[in-house]
Amino acid sequence: MTIISDPLFYALAIPAVIALGLSKGGFAGMGQIATPLLALIMPPLEAAAILLPIMLVQDANAVWVYRKDWSGRIVAIFVSGSLIGIGIAWWLASYISDAAVRLLIGGFTIAFVAYSFIGLFRVPREPGQPGIGAGVFWGALSGFTSTICQAGSPPYQMYALRLRLAKMTFVGTTAFTFALINAIKVVPYFALGNFSTRSLGTSLVLLPLAMAANWLGFWLVKVTPQERFYRIMMVVMLLLALELTREGVMELWFR
Repeated sequence: MTIISDPLFYALAIPAVIALGLSKGGFAGMGQIATPLLALIMPPLEAAAILLPIMLVQDANAVWVYRKDWSGRIVAIFVSGSLIGIGIAWWLASYISDAAVRLLIGGFTIAFVAYSFIGLFRVPREPGQPGIGAGVFWGALSGFTSTICQAGSPPYQMYALRLRLAKMTFVGTTAFTFALINAIKVVPYFALGNFSTRSLGTSLVLLPLAMAANWLGFWLVKVTPQERFYRIMMVVMLLLALELTREGVMELWFR
């Protein structure tokens, strides 16, 4: 089995998989930093291919943990939309720049958080109903950005946070949604030739640490009060959006 041996890679990969584990444990959004971290020293799609097998194992773990707390309607609507986005990403993968995608998703997310804080687009205090049109739209955007640069969480949060789900229903629905999206992504990743014995071997080496972080995430979600949980999600979204936007601008400026 061949693996990556560069110490710099592991210096970045360790915090990346810890963040990914916390994300899969329920703090959706934290894992978004994983691919950008690894992309500092390798092509983004290669980084995504290393992380995807880890994510699939974590997804299976999360689905089992949250198997009683999820909304089938939201999952069905959102994943249906994601199929469109994944298909478009597969078609455009060789042409679109990661910088453009990061700028797009960063801009959408900053706008959502800003409106939430000033009250024009506030996350409601009462539960909402999952709309089909909105779910398909945000699902398509999530499937697209998840396939291109593993940034599928912000579009999902823009849709799901508006529904004001109970905390455990929110994390359970998130787990089921991205378990399906990530499983679907295996097909285009194979077709594009992103997997290799070297990437899969490296994924296997990183897996134990990722799973430990995964279980830490499960525990943190259970002990965090619901109002604080939503505030944390909003802050995570803003930080993520700022980082994605910064990366996009820097890549376009210096390319």
